[in-house]
Amino acid sequence: MEKFIVVGGRKLDGEIDVRGAKNAAFPLLAASILTKENVLIDNLPRIEDVFRMIEILKSMNARVDWLGERTIRINTKALDPAKIDKVLVKRLRGSILFLGPLLARFGKIYLPQPGGCVIGARPIDTHLDAFRQIGAVIVPKKEGFEVELKTRPRKQMEVILNEFSVTATENVLLFAALISVPVILKIADFDYQVQELIRVLTKMGASVEMIGLHTLKITGRKSLRGFEHRLLYDPTEAGTFILMAAALRGEITIANVELSFLDLFLKRLKDFGVNVEVISQKNGVGTVRVSPSKNVHIGKIQYFIYPGIHSDLQSPFGVLATQTKGSTLLHDPLYEGRLKYLEELNKMGAEIYLTDPHRAIINGPTKLYGAEITASDLRGGAALITAALIAKGQSAISNVYQIDRGYEEIEKRIQKLGGDIQRVEE
Repeated sequence: MEKFIVVGGRKLDGEIDVRGAKNAAFPLLAASILTKENVLIDNLPRIEDVFRMIEILKSMNARVDWLGERTIRINTKALDPAKIDKVLVKRLRGSILFLGPLLARFGKIYLPQPGGCVIGARPIDTHLDAFRQIGAVIVPKKEGFEVELKTRPRKQMEVILNEFSVTATENVLLFAALISVPVILKIADFDYQVQELIRVLTKMGASVEMIGLHTLKITGRKSLRGFEHRLLYDPTEAGTFILMAAALRGEITIANVELSFLDLFLKRLKDFGVNVEVISQKNGVGTVRVSPSKNVHIGKIQYFIYPGIHSDLQSPFGVLATQTKGSTLLHDPLYEGRLKYLEELNKMGAEIYLTDPHRAIINGPTKLYGAEITASDLRGGAALITAALIAKGQSAISNVYQIDRGYEEIEKRIQKLGGDIQRVEE
């Protein structure tokens, strides 16, 4: 076990770059199962969750070769789903994305119950319900479930998701790409990782059309091509660093920002009084500069499905709210466990009132002080780093594995800005 030791109060300046998108990497790695040809993915972030996803593929006899620091080649011609590493699946919620492609290719599979962040109730019921609509028979087994297609679909099908779920949308897309009858998917999410998957499935030979509001028509093929694809940069990581810069009141530049997925986010920051500007851009990827801001006031912010402000950015917004004038109402209707990090901020001197599992009132500005705090989830953990950099004195952040799951060597990148943060053994 490791922890971060952070000495706050230092001025941070300079440039920090955004790496490849974690949540978009998962469905692309899962898509390698849909073809027996080689798959090449570039710009992968070197983070724990991506490594675990690759290890699960290797446990099923996939051949995996690193061609460079961030470039990987995968071949799943000899894949054997019976060999799947059950322990790793239970540690990684993203492993649920193996369900769709494995079922489409093999017709019958066993999958352990996936794990992940403790950010509230995130059952896989929506996934299982979607595959029942397709005609799959699902039998609960010890610590997992067995899914079988008794007969292959022969006519157009319709799937209506129970909720706007990014991963359920991706799972149906992955399944439908390898069958030759059209699938109409309703209540589909359309966040950046879904759009990235659609681009890849199109390269592989499937057809995906938007035929209505949150409605997709997927026409697959019995045989799909391999693909080469450069992963987009992570919009969530970009948003995290932009909010970190705003809270620290430094002159910080954030490179590799996928601007099209942060339109509302950037607009609202300007509305709140944050000095943020796009100083250059090419092909939709920009460089954003955040300058010291005075009189920032948020008031109220709500998180919702794309194109709303992403729930993954709620935690760094909460830290920023402790440094802004007046009261801020934070509302996250999606996950009832996302607010756990606020209890850690209160330990540091923040004035925060949890009104219910989805809402909190944050009064500011307040002085934060160093404390012993714990990262209970990925995004909350990254937000606590920002809080520790603001705070007076020394903070110790434990359970940093949660942060490593989504942010590549975050302490080294912050050190380049002048932050006093060290990784040490517990």
